Amino acid sequence: MTPSTNLPASYESLNLTHIKLSHHPASPQVTPVIIITLNRPEKHNAFTPQMADSLTKAYQMIHIDPRVKVVVLTGAGKMFCAGSDLDVGFGDGKGKAVDFRDIGGRVALAMHRCHKPTIVAMNGSAVGVGMTMTLPAAIRICHENSKYGFVFTRRGLTIESCASYFLPRLIGFSRAMHLITTGGVYPPSSPYFGDLFTTILPDATQVLPHSLELAQNLSENVSSLASSMSRALMWEGAESPEAAHLLESRVFHHMIGQRDYKEGVASFLEKRKPCFESDPTIMSSPHYPWWSEVAIGREPTASNLNSKL
Repeated sequence: MTPSTNLPASYESLNLTHIKLSHHPASPQVTPVIIITLNRPEKHNAFTPQMADSLTKAYQMIHIDPRVKVVVLTGAGKMFCAGSDLDVGFGDGKGKAVDFRDIGGRVALAMHRCHKPTIVAMNGSAVGVGMTMTLPAAIRICHENSKYGFVFTRRGLTIESCASYFLPRLIGFSRAMHLITTGGVYPPSSPYFGDLFTTILPDATQVLPHSLELAQNLSENVSSLASSMSRALMWEGAESPEAAHLLESRVFHHMIGQRDYKEGVASFLEKRKPCFESDPTIMSSPHYPWWSEVAIGREPTASNLNSKL
């Protein structure tokens, strides 16, 4: 994915398998808030390779689209996601393990590296990859009477979607160990989840509207550049207070030279809504990324063993 990628005039015109994209509020043009809906209600939105490809493509476009500020991810029907579609499965386990890439991980990384924050509107129950793929999101909002769980060990599988990185950092190792070891399914109020869900609502029909209200607020009042850099500082932070001080100082110094800082101060003093326009793909700190990114491409193979070169 490069900055020269053609962006759609309308995300609603995209024909992506097993997901649906919508503008919010309803508009023929692209809006700052984009809704991504897992769209297999007849299968409880069970996860498939095609869904993974569609989600990855959508996030890669939104990542570089300055028109979009926030993503709301939700599910069609009464369930958010029933996990992987076990009728489809994961292949036969043949081939080299070093070349295998789990499909949930591709989605998690696309969401994690997207400059735009995701609010997950978990309008119903979710298990397996239906849980792990939401971990890179900024906010998770759920339904009080739905059930949630990391059921992998009960299916003879290990966790995926980069959950071994995200989950313990979000809720602590002790809670994460309990959830993964038991493979249990619990209500969102269970102490095992800690504060994984930032808001728990009594009525499933409230989840999406509440998420959209929050997304609209963020799109109107928060700098995409400041939000993206701040989230990266937390996820890819330094290893000591002193190193954090140095890194934060460098990024902060960059930010005070940007238009969004001047606009944020002016709008506050003038008691009006801000108009943040800095594009994170262009105006990110020159130190970004300040970490060494791991290459996840498959290992190369020889194309012509008979070559004399």
